[in-house]
Amino acid sequence: MSTIAFIGLGNMGGPMARNLVKAGRTVRVFDLNEQAVQSLAEAGAFACNSVCGAVAGADVVITMLPAGKHVRALYLGGEGIIQTVASDTLLIDCSTIDAGSAVAVAEAASERGLEFVDAPVSGGTAGAAAGTLTFICGGSNAGFDAAHPVLELMGANIFHAGGHGAGQVAKICNNMLLSVLMVGTSEALQLGRHHGLDPKVLSEIMKVSSGGNWTLEKYNPCPGVMEAAPASNGYQGGFMVDLMAKDLGLAMETAGQSGSATPMGALAASLYRMHAAAGNGGRDFSSIFEQFEKDA
Repeated sequence: MSTIAFIGLGNMGGPMARNLVKAGRTVRVFDLNEQAVQSLAEAGAFACNSVCGAVAGADVVITMLPAGKHVRALYLGGEGIIQTVASDTLLIDCSTIDAGSAVAVAEAASERGLEFVDAPVSGGTAGAAAGTLTFICGGSNAGFDAAHPVLELMGANIFHAGGHGAGQVAKICNNMLLSVLMVGTSEALQLGRHHGLDPKVLSEIMKVSSGGNWTLEKYNPCPGVMEAAPASNGYQGGFMVDLMAKDLGLAMETAGQSGSATPMGALAASLYRMHAAAGNGGRDFSSIFEQFEKDA
């Protein structure tokens, strides 16, 4: 599995592909953003001007795309990836999409004798750059075993959640919880600020107390508290509000399918839709912090 085609070089896909290059793999890249392709070419990847050109002769195809409709369009159809790759190519999709789309692609791949693994990621852009991502996989045992040595070049934690689509369901559950934690952390820090507390001190208190959580440890939403966090860079980079709103929409759809009660997730979804509608869709999702300003 020395030749890898990587399709989708956004905030997450770009650094992931870069780590494959660093690991000594032959990486063929394609993205609609020519600048993103050029950046990877300068890092040692081979730039391709089409999807077909990238996947031709590849041992592994990895995709990282915005939504299920993009994944379906890329994989399915007469000129889709499934119909153009060699019969022994391993297919890995790292996008966060609806489980139904993942299952549809897996079924089409199976008809050609191909292994397909849905492997959405957690860990943010910092984890993508550092190669410490968590991969949450759905697929057959054989597919997971084949994907594992490739994924470990980009991540530190690799889980097999179950059959096709299971990776997506697990990722959706995780992101719904993350949104709730970010909202709760934001309102708690703002409450402390409104009463004159230093948010740095309050963050340190809560980190080692019963309110401790990942957002306080790795992704503080208050500007100036954590130098490397998007909050201290004008909420630029990281994970966009639009993408969090999309994932929460997927969570609500998934909850509806099973009749599950998700009142906290529903509230977070509403807050993120409101935040996006106010013109914040392209900013990092931790910018929800600003919704709890007194003059917001």
